[in-house]
Amino acid sequence: MMAISSVKCKPLLPLSPLPKPSISCFSCKPISLTSPIPPPPYQRGHVAVSVAYNPQGNFDLSLFDDDDEQKVAPSLPPTEGRFEVVIDNDIITRLDLSPFQAATGMKSPLSVEPKEFLERSIGFTINYKREDPHDPRELSEYPDIRVWFVRLDATYPWLPVLLDWRAGELARYAAMMVPHQMNLKMGIVFNPEALELFVMKKVFIVYSWLKHHNIPKPKLIANDMARMLGFRIGDELYDFVDKHPLDLS
Repeated sequence: MMAISSVKCKPLLPLSPLPKPSISCFSCKPISLTSPIPPPPYQRGHVAVSVAYNPQGNFDLSLFDDDDEQKVAPSLPPTEGRFEVVIDNDIITRLDLSPFQAATGMKSPLSVEPKEFLERSIGFTINYKREDPHDPRELSEYPDIRVWFVRLDATYPWLPVLLDWRAGELARYAAMMVPHQMNLKMGIVFNPEALELFVMKKVFIVYSWLKHHNIPKPKLIANDMARMLGFRIGDELYDFVDKHPLDLS
């Protein structure tokens, strides 16, 4: 399993504080905002929000830059019964997606039905042997690993919604897709604009895909996915997608 220590994301325009969702590993400190601006499809207010998660991906939101400590929830183990995808150096080097397809049964992206995967979720075990055992880089810093995940994402663009969020798989997946730097104090620091674009793109795709398969409350699921990465999505975006649906064929 990947070992990503922490994340800190600070958008150029800070995010608005989020209401506490039903996910137990997510918390938010309330704060009053002043001088409101007209809300865009995704909402960001005047307060800087940092997003931190421990190696298992449990989140804590802090609305204050001067917090001395990051209060991170205890780590959660992988969800019992989830689909486990195991990859190693050889698979990564060959950009081989067959282990993912074998573990999940997703032979063709067009034939996947979301319901079973939403119930069980998907996780990754990365058995990557470093050439230099003293190499301090995190797995998300290895270009060959990231390229494997980029190919996976290109083939299954709605995959983030099926991952084992509570065990940190969504956060680790985002680290493979989004440019970031390592910081000794904060761990991984995402490029804020890149993370914002990643989240917006996935919301478009995931919402449309779930609706296409008649999954109940697709907006709620897409919103929860965005919240896990620190974003709140307004209804205006979903109204736009409904008027201009994506072609998923």
